[in-house]
This record gives sequence, C-alpha cells and structure tokens, in this order.
Amino acid sequence: MQPSTPDLLTMLTELIATPSVSCTAAHWDQSNLSVIGKLETWLSGLGFKTEVMPVPGYPGKANLIATLGSGPGGLVLSGHTDTVPFNAELWNSDPFKLTEKNARFYGLGTCDMKGFFAIAIEAARQFVDKPLQQPLIILATADEESSMSGARALAEAGRPKARYAVIGEPTGMRPIYMHKGIMMEQVRVKGRSGHSSNPSLGASALDAMHSVLGELISFRKELQRDYQNSDFAVSVPTLNLGCIHGGDNPNRICGACELEYDLRPLPGMSAENLREAISKRLQPLQQQFGVEIITEPLFPGLPAFHNDKHSELVTTAEKLTGHQAEAVAFGTEAPFLQELGMDTIVMGPGSIDQAHQPDEYLAFDQIKPTVAVLEQLIARYCFSS
Repeated sequence: MQPSTPDLLTMLTELIATPSVSCTAAHWDQSNLSVIGKLETWLSGLGFKTEVMPVPGYPGKANLIATLGSGPGGLVLSGHTDTVPFNAELWNSDPFKLTEKNARFYGLGTCDMKGFFAIAIEAARQFVDKPLQQPLIILATADEESSMSGARALAEAGRPKARYAVIGEPTGMRPIYMHKGIMMEQVRVKGRSGHSSNPSLGASALDAMHSVLGELISFRKELQRDYQNSDFAVSVPTLNLGCIHGGDNPNRICGACELEYDLRPLPGMSAENLREAISKRLQPLQQQFGVEIITEPLFPGLPAFHNDKHSELVTTAEKLTGHQAEAVAFGTEAPFLQELGMDTIVMGPGSIDQAHQPDEYLAFDQIKPTVAVLEQLIARYCFSS
C-alpha cells in the first residue's frame, strides 16, 4: 500500500474532519477544495489520472474526475463532497470527529455521503495492478446539497463519459431507478402600504397572497388528481407551502409579501410547463387586488429521474444485492449523469433516514457488503469490452 493512500478507516476519519458544508445561505457555505485535495492525493497515489475541474461561477468549488484505465465504456462511481448545515448543540458527539459507538460510525457526512468515497476507493484498490479493459472513474462533485452546480457543470462540459454510473447516496444498498424532481419556487406580491384605517389608501399584498395560496392549493389538488405513479411510496406530486413573510405592523396595509414553496414532480412532468401553468393562474389576481405578482424559481430545479427498470445495470444490481429496484422521493445527481448517456442507478450504504439529522451515522455492517458489491461491479464493467 502506498503511503499517500491510507486505509478505509483513516480515509473516513479525515473526510469527516474536513468541513465542506454547502448552503444557499452565505454564512454557512464553504469551499469543498480541501476534500477534493484529499481525494485527489489518495486516488493519484493508486495510479488514477486525476483532473480537478473548477465549477464556473462558484469560487472555491470544484469537481474531481479520477480515471483508472481507458476506453469508451466503463463504470463511474459518483458522490458529492459537500454536507448540509448542522446543529452542533443537538449532536451527542463532535460532528467533525469520527466517533465509533454501538457498531456505528458517527459524524457529519458518514452516510451522506463522504463514507461512500472511502468505500469506493477501498474497492478500487483491489484493481490498481490489473489491466482494465474499460475505465473505472471515481467522480466527486460540488454543491449537491444546495445548487447542484457541480453536476450541472459536468453535464454542460459533457464529462465524464462512461457506459454505467452508480451514485452512492444512502439507500441501504437498494438500487434506485427512479426519483421525483425538485422545484423550489417563490411568489412575490408587491402591493401598496397605507394607513389601516382606510383600505382605499393602499393595496394589501397579504389579501392578494391569501388568494395566491388558494390557487396553489387548488392546483395541488388537480395535480394529484391527474398524476399518479404507484411505484412511489407517495404516489402523487407534492406541493409544500414552505414559508411566508409579509407586512411590518398591524396598523399598516401590507405592502409586500413573499411565499416560498417546494414542488416535487413525477417523471414525465415538465418543470417549465408547471411554472407556466402556475403563472397563468396567478396573473388575474393582479388586476383583482391592484398588485404586482412575480413568480420565479429559487434555483434552476432538478429534473425527475427515470431509468429503464430492466436495464443492464439495474438488473445486475438487483442480482448482486438481492434487492429489487425501487423509486424514492428525494432527489440526486442521477439526471445529469443520465443526460451524459450512462445507464445510471442510485445505490449506496447507509439510510436516508440518518441523512440531514443530528448524530448521522453509518453502520459497521454496511461497509464490507458495499465494498464487495462495488468490487463485483468493477470486475463486470471494467474487465469486459
């Protein structure tokens, strides 16, 4: 073993100790370059050709493409380097110190999803001295938990190219072939403030927003009436009214009000069509209330993901894990890798139930089976043409 590539436990310890929070709030957001640097050192130490790709428009953020072997096909093992923000006071241990307890590794990112990198590198280690017929690519991305800017940049660059891709999000090693999309949208109502004693002196943004809420709730009912997919535990598209802010005093007519909501479309539903339908429903309220209504996305959105349930990779993963492929409600970078032409699944150790929670952990008994499955995938897709 080369000294630049430590064992799995040391890698996991160092990754957890390296903060890389991504967040839409600037005071939380951090660079991921230290994590990228560690992965690059370890993978180049194993003989991988490494390339760090800065993410355009996002200073301090980068992706890593590490490639062993060459050829037109091969396998991508992909993960994101960032974590969500955290509440340190709710943890029973230091979020940035790997803690072993109750046959679990605790720490921020253990399952979502820095642990996958240590496991993927451990699996790859078995093949570094063998002549691969197709490349093995370990991909590390930036900002999955906030903007997905890393995966978007890769899709725009048309890289990496391979035939198969496994994204190691925490699924309990159940292969995921489908997930919903994510839209996070904002509605801003601009009214006119005035003294509350005379409603004619202003135009209440809150009154208008009350009708906006009613239209969105009606729209949600229509979507759930018209669209269902029984493969999902929640079989309908969801629309969550997340937060609302408006007004400043009881005796002033509210001059401005903002609403933010989350919409999770099913595969086959177009985000642009949904935005257009919502905008069309809200426009008549402007004249009715004498206000201006502005609708806009909070981020570009994530498309829904849907692979063929009987694809080569899905079928192989089912055989290796003993689990049938499933659909999930949470979003991943899968649509972007699929856009690059890869047969793509989401499958990794740990549970999504532990992600984004205090005392996040990865159970010991998830590690060796995951290494074994990844070794079998590498053998299958990197040693045959």
